[in-house]
Amino acid sequence: NIAHGTNSLISSLLALKLSDYFVTEAGFGSDLGAEKYFDIVCPIGNMHPDAVVLVVTIRALKRNGQGTNLDALKAGIANLEKHLENIAHFKIPVIIAINRFTDDTDEELTIIEHYCDQHNIPSAILDVWAEGGEGGIELAGKLVNLIHNKPSYYQRLYKPNLPIKQKIELIATKIYGADRVVYTVSAEKDINLCENLGLDHLPICIAKTPYSLSDDPFLIGRPKGFKITVREIGFSAGAGFLVPMTGKTTTMPGLPAQPMSDTINIDDTGKITGI
Repeated sequence: NIAHGTNSLISSLLALKLSDYFVTEAGFGSDLGAEKYFDIVCPIGNMHPDAVVLVVTIRALKRNGQGTNLDALKAGIANLEKHLENIAHFKIPVIIAINRFTDDTDEELTIIEHYCDQHNIPSAILDVWAEGGEGGIELAGKLVNLIHNKPSYYQRLYKPNLPIKQKIELIATKIYGADRVVYTVSAEKDINLCENLGLDHLPICIAKTPYSLSDDPFLIGRPKGFKITVREIGFSAGAGFLVPMTGKTTTMPGLPAQPMSDTINIDDTGKITGI
């Protein structure tokens, strides 16, 4: 959530030379991972993506529906709809992979499959956790079919030579669904400095919470009528992008409240436990 969140271009370009199909994890969500991959990574690497695999879980949809029952699952689909709309901005075909957990019921999975059928979106249940490679065959086959039968017209969301604020506001309004963007005094000063240094042509890599489409981690589902607050702009000039810091996002990695090291031990015989 503070960088583009993808593997190196060297590894991607190498994989493209060695394989007929190359699949990469492009960060978290369409609002963070996909947008940055399509607007920063692909142009720099001169890559043209053929399809998007949008991974969903019953658990995540229920969370966005603010509950644990079928009604919450149905309500959480609004969040999925927004991610699909975001991908549509880039004009790339999409398939939904339903990542199955052991406690997911057939009724729950059917609800998502029915939604996909209604909207003419290909989908597949992904069960590699339980079945290994066999559990991914359906998805792989449907993905190959999508690539060969539905062309990609990949395009960027914005042109890099647009003013900094315009680039930020395009991302905030079109991808996050915000009504507007507000800037602190520090952010305004940073923008002026960017322009004076000639860095305003760089793409935008917004640092934002991954838990919400907004910059408030507790605003789940598909929020509307919210604003995005830019408190400062970081300069990743060497990497080649500007980093607007939004909300209360920090640049520290996400760590658990209790470190795993607390449970690791070694006894007198040299036996290690807790790993």
